[in-house]
Amino acid sequence: TTALAGIPVHIVTVNDYLAARDAELMGPVYRALGLTVGVIVHGMTAESRQAAYGCDVTYCTNKELVFAYLKDRLVVAHQPSRVHLQIERLYGDRARLSQLLLRGLHCAIVDEADSVLVDEARTPLIIAGRGNEEYERHVYEQALDVSRRLAADREFVIDHRERRVHLTPSGLAHVTALSRTYGAIWAGRRRREDLVLQALSALHLFQRDKHYLIHNEKVQIVDEYTGRVMPDRSWERGLHQMIEVKEQCPLGSRQETLARISYQRFFRRYLRLAGMTGTAREVAGELWSVYRLGVVRIPTNRSVRRQGQGDRIYLTAAKKWRAVVEKIQRVHQEGRPVLIGTRSVAASEQLSTLLLDIGLPHQVLNARQDREEAAIIARAGESGRITVATNMAGRGTDIRLDLGVAKRGGLHVIATERHDARRIDRQLFGRCGRQGDPGTYEVCLSLEDELVTHQSGRLGKWVAARLVWLEAGVGQQIGTWLVKRAQRRAERLHSRIRQTVLKMDEQLETTLAFAGRPE
Repeated sequence: TTALAGIPVHIVTVNDYLAARDAELMGPVYRALGLTVGVIVHGMTAESRQAAYGCDVTYCTNKELVFAYLKDRLVVAHQPSRVHLQIERLYGDRARLSQLLLRGLHCAIVDEADSVLVDEARTPLIIAGRGNEEYERHVYEQALDVSRRLAADREFVIDHRERRVHLTPSGLAHVTALSRTYGAIWAGRRRREDLVLQALSALHLFQRDKHYLIHNEKVQIVDEYTGRVMPDRSWERGLHQMIEVKEQCPLGSRQETLARISYQRFFRRYLRLAGMTGTAREVAGELWSVYRLGVVRIPTNRSVRRQGQGDRIYLTAAKKWRAVVEKIQRVHQEGRPVLIGTRSVAASEQLSTLLLDIGLPHQVLNARQDREEAAIIARAGESGRITVATNMAGRGTDIRLDLGVAKRGGLHVIATERHDARRIDRQLFGRCGRQGDPGTYEVCLSLEDELVTHQSGRLGKWVAARLVWLEAGVGQQIGTWLVKRAQRRAERLHSRIRQTVLKMDEQLETTLAFAGRPE
């Protein structure tokens, strides 16, 4: 009804696959009502984007939408008033109004609202240009060389929970001594420390096939929430270049921030904002406090027949993977399809190797197979089909069962790690038992999983180190407590990060408004 009233509507979702799928599915309905429908996906030209955003209803991803807004802000940066823009229409095609992508922020409906408005709100979105400060490759190589010669725990400390590296006093002294012969660029204390900290982060916090991939000799970031590659994105402050040198890739240019905004501040600018998700209960308070969005529970269309089979926790990752493979074999022999969820490309490929070793046919869906996503998902509900996937097969993915599969029990889902939020786990479980179909899910974990090792704290690590009798009984109960405790700690940490991002963004907005500068 909003679009029929002449108000542009943006339907925002979490990835290109869902945007294109939903636009194709709902397009005939809108066109029958006399409405135009557009879709925004990665790689489109500016003209195509203008045409899509000019439609009555536009399907797009949150990242594409926010970057379009930031680009428009850069276009109107110096004289954004309506009067100036209207006068410039006399220029014809050279007018800034003709260069804008969006028609304004009128109405948005956010699919998977908790992912877009909460999970991804930890990181502001930034448009960057080539900076003036360019380091040559040998400077990054020197920083990596110095960092590799520092002793962990004694000269630097890794805070995995906060994803930061800290130099100790002895580490600072050692860096100074090692860099004395490296030239003038290492003379400044702050610049020297910044280079080494970035090098330590590149070496210890960012892992290949988990946080990024190497494709055509380029470092490509993997989105931790969607499992998809972001080919046009890069880390700031020289971190991306440091990783390029670490992986022996051609060196790109250092980026300088031109415009930035957080998801919280962006979506609050819409005149009308709504959303939907199946996992909003835990963040209902945050949705209200930040966006003034109330949460209303809507009953399912059909009764839920999904059944959980509980958590199984193992002492080591090796034991966990053996148990996962054994369970896949059993379910496969029953003729049921199996979906196995992993947290990284590396984990999905490790499991794929184990399945190949015992001759089990399967399909892998991760950032390397993103072009085949639709075909893989279309076949994931076939009898006996085994699909190993990252978060790409999480939110919004509909796996339709073949005839006869429902009678055998439907799709079985195995989670091989817990995520930092319980809501993300439930999204994976929700791939089975959809629309009244039967389905089952279970969780196989180990005390070597990243969530436990990084988020348990001293008490959790002390308990885990002594939990040698974990295989059954009390050990399973204590292991479950450790995992849940780590997950709650991660959720609290991310909540604090989101609050900090919003506070800093609001302070920056006030400062730049006083200075007369854009975002």
